[in-house]
Amino acid sequence: MEKLRVVFMGTPDFAVPVLEGLIEHYDVVAVVSQPDKKVGRHQRVVATPVKEVALRSGIVVLQPHKIKEEYEDILSFSPDIIVTCAYGQILPRTILEYPKYGCINVHASLLPKLRGGAPIHKAIIDGYHETGITIMYMDVGMDEGDIISQKKTEILDSDNLETLHDRLSLLGKELLLETLPDIIQGKNKRIAQDSKEATYAYNIQRAEEHIDFSKTPREIFNQIRGLSPVPGAYLLFDGQEMKVYASLISTRPTSNTRFGFITRLCKEGIGVATGDGEIILTEIKPFGKKRMSASSYICGLQNRDIVGKELQ
Repeated sequence: MEKLRVVFMGTPDFAVPVLEGLIEHYDVVAVVSQPDKKVGRHQRVVATPVKEVALRSGIVVLQPHKIKEEYEDILSFSPDIIVTCAYGQILPRTILEYPKYGCINVHASLLPKLRGGAPIHKAIIDGYHETGITIMYMDVGMDEGDIISQKKTEILDSDNLETLHDRLSLLGKELLLETLPDIIQGKNKRIAQDSKEATYAYNIQRAEEHIDFSKTPREIFNQIRGLSPVPGAYLLFDGQEMKVYASLISTRPTSNTRFGFITRLCKEGIGVATGDGEIILTEIKPFGKKRMSASSYICGLQNRDIVGKELQ
């Protein structure tokens, strides 16, 4: 098989298996990642996950702040193909038109569904029953390029953001390595997306993290697991933020209790009235405390008389 000169562009953990697969089978001549960020109270500079893998493999890493203005160094590596996966910046046409085999992207949805930067979160939050990976040609629009290949995976009720993220990350590596030989040999499909079928998964906003108990138990259940573990859904209890990482849809008959009020304390956790039933919060992080099971939180309460209190 031809030893491609590959430039890989990616940033977070999701892109790591894809990069590792490329390093194993092709000549990755450079890696492009977002600039390092300062994190934590002490503002320690932390390298991106993709950068760490590249440096361990002895690969040059480029980290332009604005790729539309800082792309000459990338093209100096004369890539035959550019592969992107969760990179985080829109590529200029100059880059898109340079490689012999084009610029291809590994996207975590079944395009044209869920275009954008948060397709895994939104697949769960929006109640999709399946999602997958799309290998696509890139163009100047956001995830609008022609589809090359796709592979599906079912979304289970037991999935949350973390489990689906990890499964799709490995699926992306697998599908890319299956697809690249056809691209090299010119045998790959090229299917135009139907924009009428498009849905969008823009980056999560703070307002989307807040739990609205007027919604149905299923909608709240999907929201909680679609944001778990990061950034985490939240509510306000006695004016303080409480994160919620897991829940159960209750089978208890509905009552006239107003939504947002605690209905009961049970072995599974904290029951809360919703717009159409009850949901049980099972894993939480109270303000100023560590993440814990809701049952542990209940056991630690000095005053357990919280039934009937409102969660906002």
